[in-house]
Amino acid sequence: MSPLEPIVGLCMRPLTSSEIAPFVNAWSFGFQFNSFPVPATRQSILTRLQTQLGYAFRDQALLESALTHASYLPDHPEAGPGNQRLEFLGDSVLQLILSETLFQLYPDEREGLLSKRRATLTNGKFLSRIARDLGLDSALLLSESEEQTGGRRRASIMEDALEALVGALYLDSDFATASRVVLRWYGPLPERLAALLGEDNPKGRLQELLQPQHGNRALSYRVTQTDGAPHEREYEVNVFLYETLLGTGRGSSKKLAEEAAARAALVKLADQTGPAAE
Repeated sequence: MSPLEPIVGLCMRPLTSSEIAPFVNAWSFGFQFNSFPVPATRQSILTRLQTQLGYAFRDQALLESALTHASYLPDHPEAGPGNQRLEFLGDSVLQLILSETLFQLYPDEREGLLSKRRATLTNGKFLSRIARDLGLDSALLLSESEEQTGGRRRASIMEDALEALVGALYLDSDFATASRVVLRWYGPLPERLAALLGEDNPKGRLQELLQPQHGNRALSYRVTQTDGAPHEREYEVNVFLYETLLGTGRGSSKKLAEEAAARAALVKLADQTGPAAE
């Protein structure tokens, strides 16, 4: 019999499972122990993400780990560690980056106000916004069930991934590099803080704006009108700088009416003094 006959015979009929097994096992062995490249589509996602980050990872495994949600691991044990440990580290690194920067930016500020500023910049809702701006949502590795329940859009998952990314960035480089890259994501902190505090805490923003010149007791909020039945109350509040009316607001509670009045005051002051009061 010719040495080629067994091979020709295999080519002329479908292979049995026992005949296929050696080839499958050999391929699996090679996949497990050889250094195969990342699939092109995944590699392009990671390349695009690193362009957005403004940093190219030397250790791509750290980047992949930061992007791997815990839900992905049960069905993909070969993926390696998830991002929970990196999240733990990144949370502390991010706190230190912002603490040091705020300490230098505001040399005369008390600890309480510095802490408030840092809390604003590390708020989960805001961190998830940065994560989406950077494109982390499209690069995350999630389980199928997490995908189906909207995990890729979930704020808590975005926040955790961003903190894990900061931890990975720190391990891949050093603190100075991590600080430089992270602060680039934030942009100028004074402008960022002004926007965030004005959006989420108009009364605090108004107080901060006027406190340096007028002190802590210059502002007052006064209820000027109450309308509606007890279960449908609407309040009108005026905010005064000493005895000068700055703004009027209405709301279904005194708190909401005061916030509306503070927003009106901020708009009025911005019109009078220009962008610095915005």
